[in-house]
Amino acid sequence: MKTKRFAIGFLCKLIVLGAAAFLGAYAWRHVSQNKEAKQLLWKNQQLSEAISNLTAETQIGYAKVIEQRVRDGRLFTRLKFVETHPDDPLKRVLEKEYEIEGDVVHFDALIVKFSGRLVQDGQERALYLWRRVYGEKITPEQGYPIEEPNAEPRRYAQIGKKLSLSDAEKFWKEIWELANDPQRLSNMGITAIHGNVVYQKVRPGLQYIFKIDNTGNVTPETVPDL
Repeated sequence: MKTKRFAIGFLCKLIVLGAAAFLGAYAWRHVSQNKEAKQLLWKNQQLSEAISNLTAETQIGYAKVIEQRVRDGRLFTRLKFVETHPDDPLKRVLEKEYEIEGDVVHFDALIVKFSGRLVQDGQERALYLWRRVYGEKITPEQGYPIEEPNAEPRRYAQIGKKLSLSDAEKFWKEIWELANDPQRLSNMGITAIHGNVVYQKVRPGLQYIFKIDNTGNVTPETVPDL
């Protein structure tokens, strides 16, 4: 009888231990799966943010035709160019008018590109400096200036602090020297400084909106001039 009770008690203990082990294993797997799910969700969120940072576009200006007229057998285009604020496309940073011979207009900008890692992490985005506007009947050197040459663009008043430079104006005055100094570029997280020209055959009644993505690609977008 005692042997029977002992066997029953031992069996009960085995059942309890087995159940505890099963529940423990189930709980561990559940916690582990939750942890893996959270890690996967976090990684997906990071990837989504990185892609968003890389592909995000900012409006940096627009142009539109004020008038096109033939004089002495030659077509002339009067053009308004507006540089917009990076955080508010309705805010005008700069506004100028130009007269270009012909109807194909070139818009010239200087681009500063940061490393992909800085862009992905949201720490930096490409900078630009509008340089000049010109048509096909003149050379680029004869183009009309947009920003004042060798001067700091108005939208980058904090560029010195942003790039850890003691003198902001020095950055823009020495921009081409910096472009050919790999070590200094690397220290600033900059991968390239280069010119970028987009050109468009323009017509009245349309707006040509310029956008730049965080990696430095500039594209014009044609929309009705409402």
